[in-house]
This record gives sequence, structure tokens and C-alpha cells, in this order.
Amino acid sequence: MKEIAIHTEYIQLQQLIKLSGSTLTGGEAKELIQQGGVLVNGEACAMRGKKLRPGDTASFGGETYRVVQEQGRAD
Repeated sequence: MKEIAIHTEYIQLQQLIKLSGSTLTGGEAKELIQQGGVLVNGEACAMRGKKLRPGDTASFGGETYRVVQEQGRAD
């Protein structure tokens, strides 16, 4: 499981996918989500604006990513 560190309260699913490097554009991320290729906390998710907070997981492209709070920050 890979970690995606954020310094804000949440990250949108589409942003997390782009940040992971799995897609190059928001359009590619949108397509992946709409095709049902993404699980959030183990459940299929078709909402690209889904808010993920520290502790949440997203699985796509054969990888699972856990959202964590960036160390030293608690915005």
C-alpha cells in the first residue's frame, strides 16, 4: 500500500489519482472513475469529486493508496 500525504483536510478522488501518477490528465482520471475502475474504502465509487480524508483508501490500476496527513501539519 502506498501513501498519499496531504496537508489539507481532504483531497478529491480525481486529484488523488492524478497525484499518484496513474494518469496524466484530469480527463483520464475522470474516465477511469466513470468506468468503475476505482474502489474507495473497498467499495466501487463513481464520484470524481469524492472527498478522501486521512485514513481513507483508494484502489485502482492494481495499487492501493492510503491518504495520510502530512507530518508536522494539521490544517
